[in-house]
This record gives sequence, structure tokens and C-alpha cells, in this order.
Amino acid sequence: MLARVFSCAMIGLEGVVVEVEVDYTSGFPGMTIVGLPDAAVQESRERVQAAVRNAGVPFPCKRLVVNLAPASVRKEGPAYDLPIALGVLIFTGMLPPESANATMVVGELSLDGSVRHARGVLPMAATARQAGFKRIVVPETDAREAALIPDLEVIPISSLAVLFNHLSGRAPVPAFIRPPMEDVPLIPPIDFGEVKGQEHVKRALEVAAAGGHNVLMMGPPGSGRTLMARALPGILPKMSIDETLDVTRVYSVADQLPPETPLLHNRPFRSPHHTISHAGLMGGGNWPHPGEISLAHHGVLFLDELPEFGMRVLEVLRQPMEDKVVTISWAQGSLTFPANYQMVGAMNP
Repeated sequence: MLARVFSCAMIGLEGVVVEVEVDYTSGFPGMTIVGLPDAAVQESRERVQAAVRNAGVPFPCKRLVVNLAPASVRKEGPAYDLPIALGVLIFTGMLPPESANATMVVGELSLDGSVRHARGVLPMAATARQAGFKRIVVPETDAREAALIPDLEVIPISSLAVLFNHLSGRAPVPAFIRPPMEDVPLIPPIDFGEVKGQEHVKRALEVAAAGGHNVLMMGPPGSGRTLMARALPGILPKMSIDETLDVTRVYSVADQLPPETPLLHNRPFRSPHHTISHAGLMGGGNWPHPGEISLAHHGVLFLDELPEFGMRVLEVLRQPMEDKVVTISWAQGSLTFPANYQMVGAMNP
């Protein structure tokens, strides 16, 4: 019996609904995954088999074929483990086919069946709501992040056995209750009150913070350039809820959200070393991920020892500073990441 479960693939900061189909074919027992998977998705064969057995469910002794549709979209990461395992349970008849209706499933499996953190849960939850899904199944550690999206039922799952008991009706898991959006007091890491003297520099930074200007500080070592640059985010205006969600989405995709912090309230401050590569600053890789300038979105990008940065790295900063976005093009297509930041440079005389 063909089983269908829905998951999500990330393309830049946007999600694409992926249909996970599980069926069998002739041949020796095993599992084949098709649909443009990367190495991490291919390795899910071993994780899924071990997790299903350790959940107390016999793994089918057949040649299984798992198709990740649409096949034209590249699938990366281990977040397809849980939907593949759920498809196997539906294929074997342990769960009814309608148990996964209107549900998006995301999560990485351990060999013992426990569900681990998945990258990019916030944009995946937003994609689920836009696509008309009523609920999303996510790892228990990511439930607070997914609950930031309204009008979507979030089911937190700690293991494959818990999901099996929930869908079979033996032990239903209550939906995660979205906590109220509290007015969190902003506590800057460094306060301007800690800076002694340099009144003219502090006044210049106040003008830059009010008008969104870029700044270049030039002075001898020990004059407090780095300290004042780190204090700048503390006097910037408080982020709106839209800006907060934009920044959180970038950090979720980059897998840099701090633990127990589903929503970032402080403006980001990024200070890359001058040896950073072009791809590390602008974003890139085999499958492009956000770079430092996107992680500084709605915040401050601090370039200490500015003349030490490579000429090519400095040249490519010009267009993102004007357009507030960065576009990365490669053989398979192009992606656009946000890059609306204030740049602060520091250098010796």
C-alpha cells in the first residue's frame, strides 16, 4: 500500500512542501531513496530502520522505495528521517493512511528512536500554514520555535514511539500551547555607560543610530573602538515584531538560534575575523546558506582592522549595502538573502 507523508525542504529562507512516498518493489530487503537527496538524506536509511525496530515495530522485510517529490528540488539534511519512518509505519498497516492527513512532519531520528533538533523549523512552520496544513509535527526541542506561527497546531514529539502512540490513539500528545508574546526587556551586552570619555565618538554613534548611517572609526589601539562598536546595538531602536521574525528566520535557517531562545529580541551584532572568506561573508556553499552580512540583518556588522580584509571581500559589500539584499548565483540557480545592516569599520591611523 502506497503511503504518503508531507515534509518540507528549505531553499534559501523559503520552504517547499515535499511529498514523501513509500512503496515497495522486487528485490532484496532494503531501502532506496530517490528524489535528489544529498548524503545526509541517503544515510537516513540506516537511522530509520534502527529507529523503527527500537520503537517496538517490526521493519518490513521488503525492498522499499522512498520518493521525495518534487524530484527537481534538492533535499538536504536529516529532517526527513521522521516523515520517512512515519511513511514506513503507514505502509506496513500499523497506522491508518488518514493519520497523516493535513499534517507536515519534520525531525531527525536517533538510532534509539528519539527525535532530535531540526534546522529551519520556523520557516517550515510558516510554509505549512501557507500551504493549508492544519498541524505540524516537530521535535520537542523545536516546539516553541514552531509555535511562533499562528493558526497552526504544533505537536511536540520526543521519540518515534511517542508519535506512533499519538497517531494510533493510544496516548495522544496535547498540542503545544503558544506562550504569550511578552514585552521582553532589552539588556544590551555592553552599555554606553561603561564607555569613559570619547564623547565626540559617542555623539557620532548616536547620530548614526538615529539615521541608520554607516560608521568608520579610526584611532590607535586601546582607544575603545571595539567597545563602542559593541555598545551600538544597545542604542538602536527596538525591533518591531516583523523585524524580530525576519532575524529569527535567518538564524533558524543558519542553525544558530540559541537554546531555549525561540525568538531573538536583541539586534544582532556580527564581528567576523579579517581572514573570513568571500562565501563566509556573503553566504554560499554547495547549497548556499546565509553569510555574516545576512546574520547581521537589522543589526550591526563590525569589521575590525578594516584594511586587513581582502580587496575582493570589501568590494562585494558595496551592492548589498545599497540594495539591502544579497543575491547568490550558481549553476543550479540563484538565491536572495536579506542584508539590511549598519556597517561599522575600525582601523588604525
